[in-house]
Amino acid sequence: MKKRSWHLQLFVWGMLGCVLLVIGTLFVRSQIHRSNLPVYGPIQPFTLTNQLGRPVSSGDLAGNVWVADIIFTRCGGPCPKMTEEMSKLQRAFAPAEPLRFVTLTTDPEFDTAPIMKSYSERFQADANRWFFLTGSKAAIKDVAASSLKLGTQEKEQADRETENDLFIHSTLFVLIDKAGKMRGIYESLEPGFQEKVQADIQGLLQED
Repeated sequence: MKKRSWHLQLFVWGMLGCVLLVIGTLFVRSQIHRSNLPVYGPIQPFTLTNQLGRPVSSGDLAGNVWVADIIFTRCGGPCPKMTEEMSKLQRAFAPAEPLRFVTLTTDPEFDTAPIMKSYSERFQADANRWFFLTGSKAAIKDVAASSLKLGTQEKEQADRETENDLFIHSTLFVLIDKAGKMRGIYESLEPGFQEKVQADIQGLLQED
């Protein structure tokens, strides 16, 4: 009887140990898969037009992690470099990932859908994943400034150094999670940008 009791106790303690091991493993995994990025606030609902002339809304982006910036196609300054950085992000992640890329224009009167399409093709943009968005000035301003905190301002004629020196605008990229909340802000022209933003994207992709 004592031997049987001892075997029973051994079995019970062994099972308890297995349960604790499983719980511990799940806890560690949950911590690894949980991003420590701050939450800056929600993105407000919007609808703009992509490079194919189709409407794209905040609802279409729901359930995806997405990265956004703002440029204009006539820009001879940082915009091509910024768009190349976004292109590198597109190439770094598989098309099957729930990840999207959003490029707004600060010059919607010139940057119509066909202009944006032509510009997007220079950077091998996948139109299913990377949206070049245009719309009315008011709609662009509302999304860029109010929600994404991407500042832009038209230059006075006297302050323009060249014919296409039209706007002062942010060179930041912002990172949005699957729930539509801003989680990261990055200076796209600084060294180490790609490594930092790619790591943070990976973290958000693993969040539920």
